[in-house]
Parts: sequence; structure tokens; C-alpha cells
Amino acid sequence: MPRILQVLLAVLVAAALAAMITLLLGSFAPARGAEGTPAAEGPRILSARVAPPHQLRLRLSGPLARTDPANFRLSDARAPDIALAVRSAHPTADGVVLETTHPLRTAETYRLEIADPPLTFTVRPSRWALLFTVLLSSALINNFVFTRYLGLCIFFGITRKRDAAVGMGATFTLVMVTTGTLSWLLYRFVLQPLQLSFLQILVFIGVVAFLVQLLDTVLKKTHAGLHKKFGIYLMLITTNCIILAVPLLNAAAGSGALESFALAMGSGLGFALALFLMSCARERMELARVPASFEGLPIAFALAGLFALAFMGFSGLDFFR
Repeated sequence: MPRILQVLLAVLVAAALAAMITLLLGSFAPARGAEGTPAAEGPRILSARVAPPHQLRLRLSGPLARTDPANFRLSDARAPDIALAVRSAHPTADGVVLETTHPLRTAETYRLEIADPPLTFTVRPSRWALLFTVLLSSALINNFVFTRYLGLCIFFGITRKRDAAVGMGATFTLVMVTTGTLSWLLYRFVLQPLQLSFLQILVFIGVVAFLVQLLDTVLKKTHAGLHKKFGIYLMLITTNCIILAVPLLNAAAGSGALESFALAMGSGLGFALALFLMSCARERMELARVPASFEGLPIAFALAGLFALAFMGFSGLDFFR
């Protein structure tokens, strides 16, 4: 029986990894950002890339008739009515380089309009920048434990010992990435086409429960010591707010494969980091002189509050300034 479960787990993980690799390769295909093109004989915008802090590099299929700043209009996709002033435009061998007065960010989406010839183009974020931003934001800036206060049951229960916390962090990250990927696939290719989005909570809970039950059985047969350290908290992953919040956030935001994978990985790593830091602090606290009224959970809550204050220092952090 254990061998069968191991084979099933290996097949499931391999399928999830294959799906993630396929989706990521598809996500890194060249983007087609143009929303409108002129006549066949006119120039076209082939690509656009933000070069922080003030440059936008355009690659064109041919030279433009006008390269003065008044021929270009740039705006943030979230506020298309507010134009970002173009200070200068410099022709290059294969396009134009625009200089703006407003700082540009590689993780933002911009809308470019050219008056002569009439062209519109959506400047998409750099995919690597988007991946890096979502990953670090979910792990540090918007850490689910220290900034959103989710998953506290496992957080306080498993952080008494460092080795158990490290094992739970690795297990949770694996489950988070696998369930996030499978949930995204089911939502995008099953629930949405069949107009069954209202069943997303039940489907996501079912996916999480299946994977956690499978993992619990495998650990019980193959790593009994680690399974005993986890105790009831391994099964509590099924009802963990974080592991259900990530697929729901992806579904609500209509995230693509890249953003969904990055959010799942970042939230798992952020939770693992929170467990590790808290377990280190609580082990040190056992050697400290703590008042009797603060022993146990009270001092643990105080430590969690201090960590939350420390993580507030990441607020507003910009990785691509």
C-alpha cells in the first residue's frame, strides 16, 4: 500500500510540475501588445520595453514620419485619462526612445498612443519583473501571517520546535504550489468554460483535502517521526486560510499562469519564513526569564506582534526603482 501511495504522489507531483512548466513556457512567449495597427504599408510597433527610471524603448517595423514628443501620448493603464508627459523622443536604428518626466516601472502596464500614424499599444510588464514582484510581495510585503493574520492556528501550534517548523514550512510550500496550480487549471479550463464559477470554494476545498489526505497517509507510512511531530496540524492544512485564500485571490483577480504560480510560491515561502523565525524566537524564549502570567501563548502573541511590526518595514518597498 505505501508503494502505491508513493507512486500516486509522484505521478501527481510530476503532473503538476509538467503543467507549471508548460504554463510558464507559454507565459514567456513574445507578447503581442498592439491593440490597433495602421494600414499594411505603415509602420507598426513590434515591441516596447520600459528602461527605468525615465525611458521607454520602442521597436518599430519602419521609421515614423514624426518623432517629436507631441506625437506620443503615454498613460498608466489604470488611469488612461491622465497623460504622462513625454519630455523628448530620440530616433534609433530600429525605433524610438521616449524620455518621460514621470518615473516608469517595469512591473506596471502603460498605454501608448501615436498620433501620426494612428497607433495604440499596451506596454505590458516585464514577465520576469512581474514574477519577482509577486513572489517577494506575497512573501515579505504582504506576508499572510504578519500582515494579513491568516493561518495562525498552525503558526502558533507548530512553532514550539524549530525542526518541526522547518518540516511544516517545506510541506506547506509543496502543498501550496501544487494546490494553487491545480486549482488554477480547474478554474480556468473547467469552471469558467462551464459557467460553474460559483462552485469554486467547494472545488478548491476538495483539491486541498485530497492532496493533504494523500500527503498525510504517505508521511505516516514513510516518515512516521515527522508525521508524529506535525500531529493534528498536518490535517489542519486542509482548513488553513492561506491555502484556500490563494486560489480564491487568483480566481477573483483573473490571474494568469505566471501570477498564480508566483503568488502560490511566494505565500508558501512567506509562511515557511514566518514559521522558522517564530520557532527560533520561541526556542530562545524558553531560556529567558518570562513572567508566569506571560508563559505559553501570551508571550507567543507578543513575539508575533513584534514580528508583524518588523515586517511593516517592507511596506512600500519597490524592487525596481
